[in-house]
Amino acid sequence: MHPPLNSAYGCTRAGAGSIGMSGFRFLHAADIHLDSPLSGLSRYEGLPADQLRRATRDAFDNLIEAAIREAVDFVIIAGDLFDGDWKDMSTGLYFARAMGRLEAAGIRVFILKGNHDAESLVTKSLPWPGNVSVFSSRAPQTFDLADLGVALHGQSFPTGAVVEDLSAAYPPPTPGRFNIGVLHTALGGYAQHQTYAPCSVQGLSAKGYDYWALGHVHAQQVVSDDPYIVFPGNLQGRHAKEIGPKGAMLVEVRDGLVVGVKPLELDVLRWIAVEADCTDATTLPDIHERVRSQLIKVRIQDAGDRQAVFRLTLTGQTALSGLLSDRRDALRDEVCAIAEALGDLWLEKLIVRTIPPQELTLGGGDDASGLVDEALGEPELLQLLESELKPFLDAVPQDDGDLDGLRAAARDGDWDTVLAAASLALKTRLAPGGADADR
Repeated sequence: MHPPLNSAYGCTRAGAGSIGMSGFRFLHAADIHLDSPLSGLSRYEGLPADQLRRATRDAFDNLIEAAIREAVDFVIIAGDLFDGDWKDMSTGLYFARAMGRLEAAGIRVFILKGNHDAESLVTKSLPWPGNVSVFSSRAPQTFDLADLGVALHGQSFPTGAVVEDLSAAYPPPTPGRFNIGVLHTALGGYAQHQTYAPCSVQGLSAKGYDYWALGHVHAQQVVSDDPYIVFPGNLQGRHAKEIGPKGAMLVEVRDGLVVGVKPLELDVLRWIAVEADCTDATTLPDIHERVRSQLIKVRIQDAGDRQAVFRLTLTGQTALSGLLSDRRDALRDEVCAIAEALGDLWLEKLIVRTIPPQELTLGGGDDASGLVDEALGEPELLQLLESELKPFLDAVPQDDGDLDGLRAAARDGDWDTVLAAASLALKTRLAPGGADADR
């Protein structure tokens, strides 16, 4: 018998059929994107490139070790195991070795293909060990685990863009089994994800299954606990928008009840959003100290024993506002130095969103600040700025996730934001003592 699972979520629902006094555990993972690169790191030379290239494999190693350590009965991978067709056979060979470890431990694996590793996209293949089963892409398929009293229902993506509700064709619950639906879906729709295999919570609940093992949405979420409808999130964050702990769900079932759904943190590199309030800071050492204080918290509270990549946003009202924007490159180097001293912290992007004190935004028409405000009110200035800068920005290669705030604003045609930032920098320089603010 398994020891009781320290549950992070309670249980309320019985299985569709009686499975006696049996109990079992399984791991629910998705969106592993094996061997896909991490993005948004090209500007910082100090990053450990070899470790970053291995991040998705190292996280997958953690998944395998967790499955063996927790003595689970099976593992579900609900889509996007791979990030597309393999660049070479090393990806498949690595995966075959990992599956061999689970086979030696008596652990079965059930794989559903999603939009990134759909049947039509991954052309290379290898013979997997006998413990691996892949859901058909032609029609819904059921795997009956009679020894556990479990039925798993699912359908892989035949192509990279499935726009119909696949779950509608899933079969009724198998009597006398704990029924698990495996599905790669955007569910009701998430802003950062393509709307593939759309369905609804109501539709999934009406199916009568006991647990829905979903994939595609990279944020971990227990959508419902009656029945359980769960996104485990992706296994390893791959860019700055995928912040916080990443991993899989450890699920325990006893006597037809889900008695535990526990998140396991399995990532090896963590992406973190950091904000440093610069309100009333008067010198650059003040800024440095506030950044250092926030990064110490990140090192202790958020990263733990993992390496971490952070996106730093400076906020608040300070007379240094324009200067911070003006010397962004030098400030980035200084933040990198602070992070290096703390260890295993790397800066992905620096965003300056500070504002100047109120007096710097005022001024009559006869002073320098007023002249700046008057110029900004001229529509011709916006037109001139766009005509002069847009061709240059269009010619610069764009690296997704590697745009600072002003470049992103210019790319999107938000010239008001670009002008406002230039105005802040200029006004700070014009203010008394502004030129000496970095001393």
